[in-house]
Amino acid sequence: MQRRRFLQVVAVGTAAAAAGALRGARAEVRSEARERIARATAAALAMQRKDWEQGVLAQALLEAGERERVIQLTRAAMVQARPDGRMGVVVEGGVTDPAMGGAAYAQAARWTGDTAMQAAVERLRVWIREKAPRGADGILYHTFGKPEMWSDGFNGAPPFLAAMGDYDEALRQIEGFRARLWDEKRQLLAHIWDEGAQKLTDARAWGGGHGWAAAGLSRVIASLPREREADRKRLAEFARAIIDGCLRHERADGLFHDVVDDEATFTETNLAQMLAYAIYRGVKDGWLEPVYRARADRMREAARGKMDAEGIVQGVCGAPEFNAPGISTEGQAFCILMEAAGER
Repeated sequence: MQRRRFLQVVAVGTAAAAAGALRGARAEVRSEARERIARATAAALAMQRKDWEQGVLAQALLEAGERERVIQLTRAAMVQARPDGRMGVVVEGGVTDPAMGGAAYAQAARWTGDTAMQAAVERLRVWIREKAPRGADGILYHTFGKPEMWSDGFNGAPPFLAAMGDYDEALRQIEGFRARLWDEKRQLLAHIWDEGAQKLTDARAWGGGHGWAAAGLSRVIASLPREREADRKRLAEFARAIIDGCLRHERADGLFHDVVDDEATFTETNLAQMLAYAIYRGVKDGWLEPVYRARADRMREAARGKMDAEGIVQGVCGAPEFNAPGISTEGQAFCILMEAAGER
């Protein structure tokens, strides 16, 4: 009896020690993530930003729990608002680019109760729903002057619409982009569709576009209420197909080529961050199996190796032309998003 009691005490002590060690390891992981978020944020705030860059940074800081900075970024976007409802427009950009910050701006309006801020967000919603140029079937263009839809669009209007409770329109936009850009044979997305010519004008599988799509879909899935389980399942299957399509082309170092299935293009950092973010969200939300987390961890470590001493993520598809490796606000933002999503 005494020996049994002794063994029980030892077992309990061992379990407690193991639990303590696990808590310590998790605290260390969180601490490193927080340190990297702080460095990436400081660098991002020093960068000049266009409307989508302001927006994706606001979303990143929202997910990182930086309430005060989200409110500050929203107020700054209001200063650069256009009469048509677009926010944060310092130069003409994409049709739906301002919507990339829409969910964060809406949350800032709820936090503050500021009626001017609430009105600005509503004007942005009306721009997306009623004013923005679009095709005959209502699917939004990405560009002014050309009837083009880009893979970037998956992270433009749909997450904002879903966050505002406009689920049907968010889903309609996603399905419209999918019908035009998804290549079933390659299991990859093309980059640009010309609605006027009714053909692809850039069939390349641009890595950044896949990252935008995976990230945007993960956010829409999270916004859908549980009673829309069939919609969640359909979007999850599409998001998983995009992720799997990219993973088949992952490099040995955990990164990807700028065009994911073209090894002649440069090695790029941001897609790894974007996919890791989407995977972490997918595992947490239950639409990706836990085994995917190891793939995200690998990409996260590869991307971490690209952060320099100043907190800048190097080697992303770089501003201002996004046709060569460099740095960008969106690269900083997805570092923040990845680290915040990857915290256990």
